[in-house]
Amino acid sequence: MDFTVDKTEKKRALIAMSGGVDSSVAAYMMKEAGYDCAGVTMRLLVNEELGIEESSCCSTDDVFDAQNVARRIGIPHYTFNFSDRFRECVIDPFVQYYENGMTPNPCIECNRHLKFEKLFTRASELGYEYIVTGHYAVTEYDQASGRYLLKRAVDRTKDQSYVLYSLTQEQLARVRFPLGEYSKTEIRAIAEKNGFINADKPDSQDICFVPDGKYAEFIENYTGKKYPEGNFVDEEGNVLGTHKGIIHYTVGQRKGLGLSLKEPMYVKKLDMEKNEVVLCRDEALFSSVLYADNVNLISVPEIEGEMRIKAKVRYRHIEDDAVATMENGLLKIEFDRPQRAITRGQAVVMYDGDIVVGGGRIIKI
Repeated sequence: MDFTVDKTEKKRALIAMSGGVDSSVAAYMMKEAGYDCAGVTMRLLVNEELGIEESSCCSTDDVFDAQNVARRIGIPHYTFNFSDRFRECVIDPFVQYYENGMTPNPCIECNRHLKFEKLFTRASELGYEYIVTGHYAVTEYDQASGRYLLKRAVDRTKDQSYVLYSLTQEQLARVRFPLGEYSKTEIRAIAEKNGFINADKPDSQDICFVPDGKYAEFIENYTGKKYPEGNFVDEEGNVLGTHKGIIHYTVGQRKGLGLSLKEPMYVKKLDMEKNEVVLCRDEALFSSVLYADNVNLISVPEIEGEMRIKAKVRYRHIEDDAVATMENGLLKIEFDRPQRAITRGQAVVMYDGDIVVGGGRIIKI
């Protein structure tokens, strides 16, 4: 999409700058396209309160890198403290998901409640028409349907449309993703050519508030709780050993069970009432049907009858053929072929080619 603006009609864009190379180049591109830009770094974590090292997201170094790039391209930079909102809408639900035997994707909730809700509100208050982020995705207005579309990025290895499925029509009308038609290699080259301090900065891989990947340890420290031990059981209810607290496990997990078994076994189910972790053989992890709530549709206003789509059940999952229907207010997805380790709490996202149809939160398999 061409974001160049008419010189007679100056548009104002607020750029979410995390301190990384992607959002920095996004800011540069919008400035070059003629927008009146300002950069903003959202302070989402009070690291010392959560016991997180400064090297994680929202660190002082990240803010410094964003400020440095903003100065270099000649735009103002602000820091907004949204830590209370982040705790309320991302961290607390993250903990509650695990406590209820679900596996969340906090990046989706951060996008929903912070980048595309709280930041939109602040942008409107300050008189900025557009929000810009460094996500790899494409937006487009479809004249035929009169709807804004969300599409996959040209660089499929970096595509982030999955974590953006909750965007509404109103938000899509005001959001800009300038990186969507570029590869990561091209983005780093632009940053290097312009002398950006973060041109070679590594991409963040982990959840920002759990930088070491130890989710259960974070939850115990955050809540002050010690989650009780219970039994590992097979599908017939036979006891196989003792687990160290149900928040330590997720569907499909094999490593870290601490058991010596005759054959490989995987987590199939977390029984919260019995405090049991149910294990199974690999073939028993496959299922064809799921139900989802919190449904958001993008390319269509509603699903009437059966709709042929492709769907993916986690970020790194390869989408597969399925039929989508609405049943008692829930989105029902029935795959042509069984899918491995569908997990409650994750998102199911539907595609029609490169176009995101919509998605929801998986609550039942």
